[in-house]
Amino acid sequence: MTGILTVIVGAWFLGALAGGMANVFLAPPSQPPLALLIAVVGPVLVFALLYRTWPRFCHFVLAIDLRWLTAVQGWRVLGGLFLALYAFGLLPGLFAWPAGAGDMAVGLAAPFVLLAILRRSPTWRRQVLWLYVAGLVDFAGAVGTGVLTSASSLGLGGDVAARAQMGALPLSLIPTFAVPLWTVFHAISLLQLRRITAPGASAA
Repeated sequence: MTGILTVIVGAWFLGALAGGMANVFLAPPSQPPLALLIAVVGPVLVFALLYRTWPRFCHFVLAIDLRWLTAVQGWRVLGGLFLALYAFGLLPGLFAWPAGAGDMAVGLAAPFVLLAILRRSPTWRRQVLWLYVAGLVDFAGAVGTGVLTSASSLGLGGDVAARAQMGALPLSLIPTFAVPLWTVFHAISLLQLRRITAPGASAA
């Protein structure tokens, strides 16, 4: 199962890269960014479908180490890149501040939550819950503000000619690959937490 999923994720990344190179995710000003939104939401819906209909897949994802899933969240500190691009005038503040600050907050909190898991702190389940809820809220806010500040028909307008666009490479890999992949990690972690905290369940 691990090998199959590795191939799928690899193919997904290459597909997102090819789509970015072909400008598939760039919407004209008269149209909404449907391709980009599908790329963000589609993989999460596929994951939900597989989880509900494929028992082997369900068992596999529930067996992934929660400590590893939590440690991976530390990579979200790279969201500080949004603030750097904002400082150079390449991203609007409406998007960069909530997305960048939110990502950095989750990324910085992840090691402390991981430490709580390793030490079996009395509040470790609560900390895991809040980390992943905060992470999902941050993603939702980033997608929303990203759409509102885009050059599409759903954008607020303004001068976007000199800005870095989330639908163009290399930034397009964030909403088309990184965000949905990390959202799936969030979903897996919350599903595991629900199983752990269910009545009669033992701690992981």
